[in-house]
Amino acid sequence: MIKIDYPVERPKIKQSAGRELIFDPIRKQWVVLTPEEWVRQNFLQYLVLVRKFPATLIAVEKEISLGELKKRFDIVIYDQQTKPRIIIECKEMNVLLDEEVLAQAMRYNIPLQVPFLAITNGSHCYAFENKGGQLVELAEFPSP
Repeated sequence: MIKIDYPVERPKIKQSAGRELIFDPIRKQWVVLTPEEWVRQNFLQYLVLVRKFPATLIAVEKEISLGELKKRFDIVIYDQQTKPRIIIECKEMNVLLDEEVLAQAMRYNIPLQVPFLAITNGSHCYAFENKGGQLVELAEFPSP
């Protein structure tokens, strides 16, 4: 398991039409604050402010095709050549990070073929490197 040192700076939150919204700096828009969105936005803060991934190389909630199914990944980080490099699957804090969650990230990897996968529920994070078709757990989150 990887220890996540979240930055002191927290995502912006506001009330609108009786709903709580959180600002997504990657999508540059306010989105409904759900437990999973809370994890996603805090993890994005970690990626950009702590790990120093360029925000311009991060995509959030983009649609991909899995055969005839349309799905949305949580976070993908691209390399400098805009090739997908890391898939991150976010779950709300009370969701156990088990093989089912990892399998979901692996399904998203079918069309993307990234070298790194990560899963997080905000409290815990696991990252894996794809080495010849085998996932090897990493002791720390991949570097930019």
